[in-house]
Order: sequence, then C-alpha cells, then structure tokens
Amino acid sequence: MPPIPEIKPNQSIELLKALHILTRDGKLNQDSRRKLKQVYHLFHFIEPLLEEVLTRTKNLTLADHGAGKSYLGFILYDLFLKSREVGQLYGIETRTELIEKSQALAAQLKFSRMTFLNLSVEESIRSTQLPQQIDVVTALHACNTATDDAIKFALHKHAKFIVLVPCCQAEVATLLNKNKNQSLSKTALSEIWRHPIHTREFGSHLTNVLRCLQLESHGYQVTVTELVGWEHSMKNELIIASRKDETGANSFGENYTGENPTAENSFAKKARQRLEFILQELNLEALRERFIY
Repeated sequence: MPPIPEIKPNQSIELLKALHILTRDGKLNQDSRRKLKQVYHLFHFIEPLLEEVLTRTKNLTLADHGAGKSYLGFILYDLFLKSREVGQLYGIETRTELIEKSQALAAQLKFSRMTFLNLSVEESIRSTQLPQQIDVVTALHACNTATDDAIKFALHKHAKFIVLVPCCQAEVATLLNKNKNQSLSKTALSEIWRHPIHTREFGSHLTNVLRCLQLESHGYQVTVTELVGWEHSMKNELIIASRKDETGANSFGENYTGENPTAENSFAKKARQRLEFILQELNLEALRERFIY
C-alpha cells in the first residue's frame, strides 16, 4: 500500500485502523482526515512539553483525563513514548466499556506503558494506582464540567503542564440564565447575556476565562490559542498552562519572566482577585467552590 501523506512516519497503521481513523483497506475519508489533523496539531503543541520533561527529569508521567476512546493517549504513545524506554501514560475515564476497549487495544498493540483506570475525578485524586505527581495532564474535548475535573486533578497532582481543549460548556450559561432577572437589576453588564443566543455564547467564553484565571491564581503561566482552523472544529480553543513554583520560577526552577519572584506571587493573587470579582459582578457566586480552592 503506498504511503498516505497525512500520516506521520512510524505511525502504527494498525492503531489508526483500530481508532477508525483509517478504513479497513487503509484509506482516509474526509471526516477521519479532519480528526487526524486535530490530533496531530495537538501533538505538535504537546511534544515539546514532553521533551522538556524528559530532558530535565529523565522520566515522564502523563495523564489523559476524561480520555473517552483515548484517541489522544494512543497517538501520544505511538508517536512519542513507543520508541522510548521511559514514561507512563494513564487514561482516566468513568465509562467502563471504553476503559475495557482501550485496555484490549493497548494489549493488542503491546503498548505496555499505558494504563487505563475507571475512576471519577475524586477517585483519581486519591487513588494509589496513580503516582502522587503527574508531569503532564491533558483533556481533549472533555464536555461541560469534565474539563474542570481535569483541572482539579492536575492541580492536586502538581502537574508541570496542563493542556486543555474544552468542549461544550453549559454550567455557567445555565446559571447566567437562571439569575438573569436578578442580574438585570444588579449590573448593566447583564446586557451582554440578555438574549438567549448571547447567554449560550457568552457563557461558553466566560467559562474558559474563569478557567484561565483559576490556573493563573495557582501560579501557572497560561497561553490561549486556536487548535486548528475553525473549518475543522468549532470546539477549537486550546489552553496550555505551565506551572511556576512558589518563588515564581517554572517547574524546573527557571524564572519565566526574569522579574522579581514577589511580582510573580502578586500576579497570582491578582488573578484570584479578578476571578472573585467576576463571579460577584456577574452574579455567579454559586460557582465559587468550582473555580476557587
């Protein structure tokens, strides 16, 4: 079979068929081509983070939280971990049938350093099946509050890097809608979400704004960008967070900005203050425990 230009060298054709990215006869259709492009673009952002961890620590722990069918986890293992003799990848998912299918596929492909765990977010934080510290946490298209679960897990595990591609988000929009009449009398800003379509769109945007502030309040440097072109996916926002330690340095002891560490700590405090202000100003205090802890 002639090589397919879109597929990276050394990529497992057996894996791509098992993930239904390739057809049984080894071809790409338009839908699978879009899916492959999304995952490859995400790998492009994650690969240098994995390289940095290995350069500094000579080992690697990676958790894909809300893994679903584990497309991302399998691609990361196949393209990065497969050829290395270090590194462990954990797929965390609450649906038993998906865990069982992923376990079977990993065994079939002899991906021995992949572990799949049927755990809730609280269970994953406490479970002895996971190490106390995870280097990199990813969540690809984790719907609604599942992205927040991944963030909570990553913060508890002191992740060096967090890579998120959020999906549909309804919780904030639901609360905005519920409190709409009260908010109209409280602040003129409520005009931003007075109409239903604006409530949905603003709620989705605001959710990710709150997540970014939450990460910054815990000492992370946050970058937000597009994953791929909008013609490929409407769930297209990519959030990358890099942890700083208490002195203002990153997780490897290097200062990101070269500024005084006190200024870095002040930035985290200001992020928390802005987060609290937004929740109060937009009548979202009911979500305080989700975003501030």
